[in-house]
Order: sequence, then structure tokens, then C-alpha cells
Amino acid sequence: MTVENSKRILFIINPVSGVGKKKVMERLIAGRFGNDPDVSVVFTGHPGHATEISRRAASDGVDIVVAVGGDGTVNEVASGLVGTQTAMAILPAGSGNGLARHLKIPMNPRRALELISERPVRTIDTAEIDGQLFVNVAGIGFDAAIAKKFAAAGKRGFSTYFRVTADTYKNYRSKKYILTIDGKIIRRRALMVSFANSSQFGNNASIDPAASVSDGFIDVCIVGKMPLHKVAFLAPLLFMGKFDKTRYVEIIRAREVLVKRKKGKTIHLDGDPKTIGREFTVKIHPLSLRVVAPPKTGTGGLADQPEKL
Repeated sequence: MTVENSKRILFIINPVSGVGKKKVMERLIAGRFGNDPDVSVVFTGHPGHATEISRRAASDGVDIVVAVGGDGTVNEVASGLVGTQTAMAILPAGSGNGLARHLKIPMNPRRALELISERPVRTIDTAEIDGQLFVNVAGIGFDAAIAKKFAAAGKRGFSTYFRVTADTYKNYRSKKYILTIDGKIIRRRALMVSFANSSQFGNNASIDPAASVSDGFIDVCIVGKMPLHKVAFLAPLLFMGKFDKTRYVEIIRAREVLVKRKKGKTIHLDGDPKTIGREFTVKIHPLSLRVVAPPKTGTGGLADQPEKL
């Protein structure tokens, strides 16, 4: 970087994200940026630490904060940067990397670092559940139960996620929900209700391929339970971008949702399990987070045309 083009970049590495990637990421960052005094690396030490570091970095005028990890790390960094001029970048190193995949950020770390060097910046929507931010997908029901069990499983990775999902599905019963969507009340019995800002659960699995991070809406995805004998046939449609076409999925776009449920207190925010009351509100915050990402393909508003930071 030349002096006039130099930007302050802070990499925040979650040392427990992914499988043994901490030292690899350190080497790759050093290989790309060398001894640039405007580039620094820090490590998180406890849950919520990335949010604290990011918030402080934004106050100090850092230009880009890079989340090195998975969707949980991305969530924490975004929580510290939302509403500021500091942009978030992602160096994917997690199990699912949902937001990174939706934004077309390369999964190859060297190519992701090249993108960070180029610094194309878009502005995207974020959302919240009772004041707790999410940027990718949040949910209640089955996927929240999976998030809770996956977090407790110890070993990360897709194989662990698949095993936990398969073991839980057989005995999981659908639950009743009352949803007030932009003032309209609907009642549903569902396997789960997902609130999609992006199209990705992670690992290229999607129940809502048309979801956009810059349209000013949350997509409420109401998913019914499939008979066990149909799971093997229908589950691959999640990875083919066709699951939303089945009769088991109902999608309603919303700006605000009030959720009431009789049982359960677990939700997930970007894959991380949280405990919350049986009644809560989901809200969208349009164009509230700057991100380093390639331009959106196809038509889009001004928010989808990247600028160079």
C-alpha cells in the first residue's frame, strides 16, 4: 500500500473457530500485508470480546475490521460496527460461513485477503431480536435446538452438524407460533421459523435463495415438518436452491415481526444459541452496516454498487 492509499485494518481472530486455522491465518495475513504498520492482528479471549474490540476500533477511526472466523465471529464484529463508518470484512474460517457465502466472499483465504486489499465496500441491512443483532439468519424451533446442541458438541465441522441434525429430527415435534407480521396476525404450527436477512444457513444450504441483504426486509420462513420417509429426497433441495419451492416452506417478507410461543426459550442468532422470553420482536435496520464485499450481481439499488474505501 502506498502512504496516500493506506488504510488502518484490524484483524480479529477467533482462535477456536474452524479446525486448527489460527496459525495458518496468521501466516497468510503476514504474507499479504508484511510489516505494514497500519495492519494489526488481535485474538479474542472470551464470548463477546470481538464486539468490544470492534466497538473500540470504530471509535479509534480504524477503517476496516476483519472478522476471522465463522458466523458467530462475524455477528460479534458486526455488533460493534453497526451504524459506524468502519467497514467489516470477513476472512472465512468457520464451519458454515453463511454471510460470507451470500456476499460471494471467496472461501479461499488468499483470495479473500486480495479482496480486503482491494477494499470494495457495500452497505447492507442488519436485524435484531429484542436488541440483539444478527446479520445473516436467526430462528426459533428446530434450528435453534440444533444450534444449542451443536454448540455443546465440542467438535465443530459439517459432519458434527449433520449428525446432531439427524439425531434430533426424528423426535422433534412441531410447535405452535403466533406471528404478527407488519400488523397482520397469523397462526402456524411449524418445525421452525427462520428470519432470513441473507439466503444462507451456511455450507450453501438455503431455504430462501431470493433473500437480499439490501432490500429493507426480513424474510420470515415458516417451515413445516416433513415426513421422515421424504427427508432423504427433500433435504438435498436445500443445497440446490430449490427447497423454498416445496409445500413445506412459506415465506413472508416483513419489516417487523412480533413472535409469541407457548414453549421454549431458545433462539439462535447467526447460528449461536441464545435464551430469550417466549414473546419477542424482530426488526430490520436497513443499510446499517458497511461491508467489504464484491458488487451484487444483477439489478440493485445504489447500496449494491460498491465504492472503494
